[in-house]
Amino acid sequence: MALEIVYETHATTTDNEAGVATGWLPGALSPRGRAEAAELGERRTDVSAVYASDLRRAVETAEIAFGGSGIPVLYDARLRECDYGDWNGMPVERLHAERLARVDVAFPGGESYRDVVARTASFLADLARERDGERVALVGHAANRWALDHLLKGERLEELVVAPFAWRPGWEYVLA
Repeated sequence: MALEIVYETHATTTDNEAGVATGWLPGALSPRGRAEAAELGERRTDVSAVYASDLRRAVETAEIAFGGSGIPVLYDARLRECDYGDWNGMPVERLHAERLARVDVAFPGGESYRDVVARTASFLADLARERDGERVALVGHAANRWALDHLLKGERLEELVVAPFAWRPGWEYVLA
């Protein structure tokens, strides 16, 4: 069988609006983000479970979107954003300038994007065993989507990290 995955990024945060790269800091949804999270819940009623990063902004997104829906929501640290280490909370412009150099080299005191791929692969292996044949939603961060594109679509991580981000209402994947 196959596992269908619908990937959604967490809703807009106050850090996003301020141009801050949150990394492993908690972050909080902005008023706009809370409205986006509510819309996510209206849009994604066709999943058997939701898995979300355990960082506050993803937790808040999942709680607003799926709280009271009856769809189980589970949190997993392997769905966290890349840990920018000493640079968590840096300006987004600085992050963009560093991305390609951090594919295989960890941020100071943090991790590399390849590390995110490894933990995402571990998560997917467990998910495939637990939810084969189902359709699930994941709520995470940009680095997790790159990991999915790399692992499930064969795209080059070096190209993904430098591509411009264009939000859309979910990305679809199949894990055979």
